[in-house]
Amino acid sequence: MSEPSIDLRVWRQFLAVAEELHFGRAAARLHMTQPPVTQAIAQLEKSLGVLLFDRNRRRVALTPAGEALLPEVRELLARASALPGRARAAAAGELGRVRLAFVSTIGFERLPAWVRDFRASSPQVALELVEATGDVQLEAFARGEIDAGLMLHSPGFAPPGLQRMSVASEPLVLALPAAHPLARADKPELAEVLAEPLVIFPRRIVPSLHDAIFSLYHAAGLVPRVAQEAIQMQTIVNLVWGGLGVAWVPESVTQFRREGVVYRRAAEFAAGRRSKGVQLPACETSLVWPVEGEQPALQRFVAFVKGQMGLAQ
Repeated sequence: MSEPSIDLRVWRQFLAVAEELHFGRAAARLHMTQPPVTQAIAQLEKSLGVLLFDRNRRRVALTPAGEALLPEVRELLARASALPGRARAAAAGELGRVRLAFVSTIGFERLPAWVRDFRASSPQVALELVEATGDVQLEAFARGEIDAGLMLHSPGFAPPGLQRMSVASEPLVLALPAAHPLARADKPELAEVLAEPLVIFPRRIVPSLHDAIFSLYHAAGLVPRVAQEAIQMQTIVNLVWGGLGVAWVPESVTQFRREGVVYRRAAEFAAGRRSKGVQLPACETSLVWPVEGEQPALQRFVAFVKGQMGLAQ
């Protein structure tokens, strides 16, 4: 047997009678005559199979069932009244959620401030964060598990099939153990650096940047000696500290201060004969989202990031 279907109008009549404890006053409050209100409550009790009011000639009182329903009905009507506004807020992107994946490098500086400011400006949009490398993000996009991502890549080589907006460009710097002779050298030759064992991320993580680093070695007539692969930049830096090799990392990683590891920039290398004219690669971070990503909350977040970047809306 199915439950009776009772519309909100009847619950409003119940609430008026429950708060006034007088059918005449409840009817006046509802801008109605008394008989339809009395009939509606009687029909409501019949549909529910319980009495909601104790009534006689002298008084009207709520039964235990009516007392139990009163707070629930208040909440139901309040939520129903809020629905039109929530619908308009959702259409304007002021209500909803954005599932954002990000690479660790953007998390060192920009992302924390963006999360704080976006939540302050759009408190009803749930910004859900998940740290993930580029390959994991692409899989999550394919499964519909994320709405946007912050991906690391070689400049201009963001994954195809996604809308993108560049949010950061930075050079690669060399991470090496503080005790290494090249760390103490005044201006080591780049060729000497490239001869050292290399700690690097697997190619599947950021193919374009992995290829750019290998091209650096090839331009100097060398083949990289990969000593160890690791996924996270913090892990790569820790492996450098452990003496497994040197690593090329985005400049933002220098904010991850690991005692026993030093960072050297392009200007700190001397170009010898073998590495003359060789340019150190750079990297870029982009906000990416599906071409069909038109949900209002996502568009609101994209517009927010554009504003942070000083781009025209």
